[in-house]
Amino acid sequence: MVKKKKFELIPQVRIEEMVAEGKCLVRYQNLVVFVKDVAPGDVVDLQVTKKRKSYLEAKAVKFYEYSDVRVEPFCEHFGVCGGCKWQHIGYETQLFYKQKQVKDNLERIGKVSTSEMLPILPSDQLSYYRNKLEFTFSNNRWLTYEQIKSGEEFDRNALGFHIAQRFDKIIDVQHCYLQPAPSNEIRLAVAAYARENGLVHFDLLRMEGFLRNLIIRTANTGELMVIVQLGREEAENRIALLDFLLQKFPQITSLHYVINSKGNETFHDLDVVCYHGLPYIHESMEGLRFRVGPKSFYQTNSAQAYELYKLTREFADLTGKENVYDLYTGAGTIANFVARQAKQVIGVEYVPSAIEDAKINSEINEITNTHFYAGDMKDVLNDELFAKHGRPDVIITDPPRAGMHPDVIKMLLDVQAPKIVYVSCNPATQARDVEMLSEKYTVTKIQPVDMFPQTHHVENIVQLIAK
Repeated sequence: MVKKKKFELIPQVRIEEMVAEGKCLVRYQNLVVFVKDVAPGDVVDLQVTKKRKSYLEAKAVKFYEYSDVRVEPFCEHFGVCGGCKWQHIGYETQLFYKQKQVKDNLERIGKVSTSEMLPILPSDQLSYYRNKLEFTFSNNRWLTYEQIKSGEEFDRNALGFHIAQRFDKIIDVQHCYLQPAPSNEIRLAVAAYARENGLVHFDLLRMEGFLRNLIIRTANTGELMVIVQLGREEAENRIALLDFLLQKFPQITSLHYVINSKGNETFHDLDVVCYHGLPYIHESMEGLRFRVGPKSFYQTNSAQAYELYKLTREFADLTGKENVYDLYTGAGTIANFVARQAKQVIGVEYVPSAIEDAKINSEINEITNTHFYAGDMKDVLNDELFAKHGRPDVIITDPPRAGMHPDVIKMLLDVQAPKIVYVSCNPATQARDVEMLSEKYTVTKIQPVDMFPQTHHVENIVQLIAK
């Protein structure tokens, strides 16, 4: 039997600051120590959990003094559930460290002066701000140490979220503060129905079972979508469950199911069956309607997405004469949002189904000056496209967390549009890309936006002007 190596204890240190990915930092014997689940100002004993040449990772095992920036978490699941990890920190402090995260990344990685950085835009809603949540069924419910120690028999079925760093353990959520009603009511009703009717919950180790996932989308138009993901077909049980949902929640406007026996939960390559209502719901923004289907991407904080897009349009500084190219356009939300202020907008996206959504969103809003193309960015943006639509006056880019591929950066440098507006959900990869673009561009505006209160995530908009 291999004996597990035990690292040393670091006694009574004061946590210094928050850094990337919500971790905190303290310096000890010329090493940086990263610590989760603490706050700047806490005085703690740390148990080292991982050693590297230039840093350590540790966890707090004893608290001597609690930080002044701490607040009482409002969720009973805080500390176990994998989400909302900053509930123990006051909102002003959250904003401070989100802004600092953007500033540090741009200065350290991007080699950019942040003198033009604007104060972070806070979110008006600090809870119930998400329009989409995905809950997981499991036959291996997470139990507390006290529950296990008690020797009692507990129902091991659960419907909720993964606990931190465990794919196979699900916490049975009683109340979630992320999504507005009737999200909690639907989840609890489905959980109770499943228990009462003995429906088999998914086994995340064996990858088998009937009930797999429950996805709820609540739109700002009042429309409501529910998607039930099943690990196998049991027609009688499926129909009874879906009929129960419709009877209990007649406000559901779009009810779907999908049979997914794959080794992962993604269903973009599977048929989603509309059982009741329309196969989509609508989000509304500044008089525009955006169609959202079961597979569609839409910003999960609708109210703050509107603020983000307004700022993006402001940074683009459109007069109605510009050719705007919207890269990573997705379902064309930004493209359609700015179209009324532009001569035309050309949206490019590598996911063909998203481009179809973008075209539909233009059609239902009677927008006629948008053109959408599916394909790899570096291949689609070529001389043939420019000959057809004209060269870009403004490029808006909103890539995924990984940022832009070096080939796309090279293409942008070759095209050299007068202005680029770079929207990012990852300040580190944005800073890396901005550093590469600095060969021909200067950063002139920086605007962080808080889309996800109670988490370390932050969006940022950068305006770049050609030299």
